[in-house]
Amino acid sequence: MQKRSSIFVLITLFFLNIVSAQQPAKPDAVAIYNQIQKLNFLGSVLYIAAHPDDENTRLISYLSNEKKARTGYLSLTRGDGGQNLIGTELRELLGVIRTQELIEARKIDGGEQFFTRANDFGYSKNPEETLQIWNKEEVLSDVIYVIRKFKPDVIINRFDARSPGTTHGHHTSSALLSLEAFDQTNNPNKFAEQLKLVNIWQPKRVYFNTSWWFYGSKEKFEKADKSNLIQLQTGVYYQSLGKSNQEIAALSRSKHQSQGFGSTGTRGEEKEYLELIKGEPSANNANIFEGIDTSWNRVKGGKIIGDLLAAVENNFNFKNPSASIPELVKAYALIQQLDDAHWRTIKSEEIKKIIANCAGLYLEAVATDQDFTQNATLKLKLEAINRSAIPMSLQNVESNLTSDKISKELDLATNTIQNLDFEFKLPENIKFTQPYWLAEKGTIGMYRVDEQANIGKPDIIRDVKLIFNVVIQGVTIPFEREVIYKLNDDVKGEVYKPLDIVPEVTTSIQTKVVLFNDNSTKIVDVKVRAGKDNIQGAVQLEIPENWKVLPQSIPFNLSKKGEEQTVSFQIFPPKNASEVVAKCIATVDVKRFDKEQFSINYEHICKQQVLKTSEARCIKLDIKTNKEKVAYIMGAGDEVPKCLTQMGYAVTVLKPEEITVEKLKNFNVVMTGIRAYNTIQGLAFKQNILFDFVKEGHNMIVQYNTLDDFVTTTIAPYSLKVSRDRVTDENAIVTFLEPKHPMLNTPNTITSEDFNGWKQEQGLYYPNEWDPAFTPIIAANDKGETPKKGAIIVAKYGKGNYIYTGLSFFRELPEGVSGAYRLMANMISLPKN
Repeated sequence: MQKRSSIFVLITLFFLNIVSAQQPAKPDAVAIYNQIQKLNFLGSVLYIAAHPDDENTRLISYLSNEKKARTGYLSLTRGDGGQNLIGTELRELLGVIRTQELIEARKIDGGEQFFTRANDFGYSKNPEETLQIWNKEEVLSDVIYVIRKFKPDVIINRFDARSPGTTHGHHTSSALLSLEAFDQTNNPNKFAEQLKLVNIWQPKRVYFNTSWWFYGSKEKFEKADKSNLIQLQTGVYYQSLGKSNQEIAALSRSKHQSQGFGSTGTRGEEKEYLELIKGEPSANNANIFEGIDTSWNRVKGGKIIGDLLAAVENNFNFKNPSASIPELVKAYALIQQLDDAHWRTIKSEEIKKIIANCAGLYLEAVATDQDFTQNATLKLKLEAINRSAIPMSLQNVESNLTSDKISKELDLATNTIQNLDFEFKLPENIKFTQPYWLAEKGTIGMYRVDEQANIGKPDIIRDVKLIFNVVIQGVTIPFEREVIYKLNDDVKGEVYKPLDIVPEVTTSIQTKVVLFNDNSTKIVDVKVRAGKDNIQGAVQLEIPENWKVLPQSIPFNLSKKGEEQTVSFQIFPPKNASEVVAKCIATVDVKRFDKEQFSINYEHICKQQVLKTSEARCIKLDIKTNKEKVAYIMGAGDEVPKCLTQMGYAVTVLKPEEITVEKLKNFNVVMTGIRAYNTIQGLAFKQNILFDFVKEGHNMIVQYNTLDDFVTTTIAPYSLKVSRDRVTDENAIVTFLEPKHPMLNTPNTITSEDFNGWKQEQGLYYPNEWDPAFTPIIAANDKGETPKKGAIIVAKYGKGNYIYTGLSFFRELPEGVSGAYRLMANMISLPKN
């Protein structure tokens, strides 16, 4: 795990639940001083866009770290509809990864992260389509709720509501919803049920963060009239850090690893441009907070606090930060008396962290293991140490879940560690740890979140916490700490992991799509995993009546937590074509468990547990294959090889260095994975071998690539130009351009029905120019557009065939779309010339 950036963890405001199981921040004096400066600024900005990566990290960093403003980023979606450059996770699992990447990015640039319930269902060409698939009122409600909760003085939109159709429909929708929310947040009749938790609010103004990109080119932007734009000088150099604002922004941007957005920092003067869209204009084009009191004077009773904290800032001793503690404690006590609950909550959390940092106050609760089941006894090791000369004592430690507490008062003498043991039983009804937005089944366009208070929260909600009540200068200050698990790794050293609440037993059907292309039965393996010691029961597959499974149930007996047992079921398909879902149930005593546990574990983000219903799709399919041997060259990562194996093909995943003439003699077909020619540098030196393989009478299938830099300009034996053409409507009508072509007839007869039930999109990044040697096979288009013919193009080359396809097989095959399997079989079996 990587350490948090020391200075920009300006921490948990708003919902106060941003979690990381990484090493706790141990800020130096410069970082503490910056936190004090931010404590003395009472102004807020909310940046709004559609996806992870839409945010302008340069501007967020500038506002947070130079202006000291409380700066939030509201991403309407979690990026679930994109692709994944670091693994095979897609859809909701990818959304979990991108959520964590945004949280890590905010730790670096100093912002805070929020979301709505909108599901990134994939590319959309206009806001009308977007707002039909999203529930517009629900997303608008979420935007208004976040605004009412965060209370921004200023809103900044990444996109322009006035130019629909010129960019992603989600982009324009984010701006449209932001402007509508700006007009409605102060209306007590709009989403009145929210007012049980928040108050109405009116931001002062809303801007559009324009740039050369919206003008078409840098040259056009340089010539444009900018007299109506606010110009912010964001190319700041932070001398105490030795970094420019752009360098910090690049570090933040580089957390978007699943999208391949590693960024190199720059230096020197740089400007950001804001255009006022609604609200009060500001006469000073360098001050977006004009007319807004951002001092402590903005809250009743705040002047005395402001005076105290101004003195703390002016007299801060970099050699002895603890000298500020007495005045900080006085300010903390006064903050508790404020009538303004909004700023009282925010500034209480800020000042508590500053007091702890000034004192070197280290408080930690470590569990004996990483995961526990409901009703389990949680055994903890506590550490408390005050590394300053300021007298203080630990009054007690209490659980936030139960009435259990340690009541013995302990003196926290200077640099004297206090180690305590604490145990209590977890509630029987404590929720399993998982992304709260995935706990209930949503729709294509929306995640389901039933509790209004959870709307907008960025992260998994972890319930197990302790409160350390510390007395300083006669004032009791509660410091909340999440219970974590940590270990010492021989290579990485101290490693922190989150505490997870897990089911007593989880199951996993090892094959997620089980294909039956005749009446033969298939063996399906199920892995059973224990969430605690000494657990036994039975596991069964529930499947519709026209299918049959034997045996009806299989017992399991697992003696150790984490132990796994694999059992096998035989599934009998019906005679006719059929598609069903088989669900796995483990029964322990009378309790039924139906969850599969997924672990998302990458170095750059916090480890995540996701629980999904344990199930698999069983498909009795009218499909013929010729059992070819397939060499698969993995690109950005996908599940296509597993699906090909299910179809009966012998699949071998080859690394670029394994592509040799001799090696390829063992195969009938070579297939490249998604974005292979964007990501696999070694392919640049293997093209002649691959083309000769085709020439000798074999087939080569190349799946889609983006317009990012290609590793070679010759991805095909003939000229071919990839474009941005795509068909986003998965239900778009498909026209057969060459109905007699073998690809549509051998060995399976492809009909329009084979394009029913496709998921998210038909295809993307189609070629739009190609050599006459290529033959386009099908055409389709989104509403109001011309037909796109580049979904599948095939060219004879020597005795073989070269096929390029932008169809989204990487989505359709893992989803069990039967027509995608039949069409893939025909591509693989395309006859020699």
